[in-house]
Order: sequence, then C-alpha cells, then structure tokens
Amino acid sequence: MAGFLYMSDLIKPPALHSSHTSLTYTVIVRCGPHQQGQSLSAFEFTKELLVQGHQVLRVFFYQQGVHLSSSLRVMPQDELDLTALWQQLSLDYDLELGVCIAVALQSGIVDQQECRRYELSAVNLAPQFTLMGLGQLASASVESDRLVSFGG
Repeated sequence: MAGFLYMSDLIKPPALHSSHTSLTYTVIVRCGPHQQGQSLSAFEFTKELLVQGHQVLRVFFYQQGVHLSSSLRVMPQDELDLTALWQQLSLDYDLELGVCIAVALQSGIVDQQECRRYELSAVNLAPQFTLMGLGQLASASVESDRLVSFGG
C-alpha cells in the first residue's frame, strides 16, 4: 500500500500541498484469522498510517477480530501469523491493541485478571493485546480525526 489519497487530495493536487497533515486514527478490526485477506489489509493499512507519520490512538479488535488476540493459534507454514505481526507493530510504534472484553470472554480469550475472576485454568490473551470495553472504543473514536473499520 503505497500512499493514501484523502478527500482533500481530490480537491487540490498533491503538488499544491504546503505540508503533510498528520491525522489521528482509530482502527476497528472486525475480521478474524479465517479472513486473512481482510485481516492483512487492516494490518497493512495501520502500518502504513504509522510509517507516514499519522497517529493511531487505538486498534480495536471486535467480533471475529478478537480471535487474532489469542496466543493459542497456530498458523500453517504458508500463512502469515497476523497475531505476531500486530504484536511487533505494537512494540515498534507503542500502539495500543484493544480487544473487546465481552466478545473475547464469549470466545474463550482471557487475560490474567479474567482468568482469576472466572476461576479458569489458563490465560490465552497474547502479549501486547489488552481487554477493554466498548467505552474505550467510543473514547478513541471521539478523539480521532478518522475511524476506519475492516471486516464485517
């Protein structure tokens, strides 16, 4: 994904822009590991935003997207490990990876706190991912210039 064309770019040719405007984004990933094309697009889009100097307040994994946060997934050798890619991007850019707690719990994905709370035998939320509620998504959405959603 080379560059992105924003609505303002349609009005003025890129050569007339005096400086690069940095925008703030919230990204929602609603597609899971079985929709690798869409999931990979979400990752590549987010990475390109960061490379271009934009700020991503939060990536929020919702619906099928919560499955990307499981540390128990094993990928076939010919497929990308999107969980590992998101983890590395989070480390490289101090990127917050939020996972919808309600959907995660329904999907059997828990962190240490929820494991204790429900007296479960194992934690399987991958490092760099954080369980959070829809309120954190709403908060990031209000603070962002753009809200972008992948999957559905």
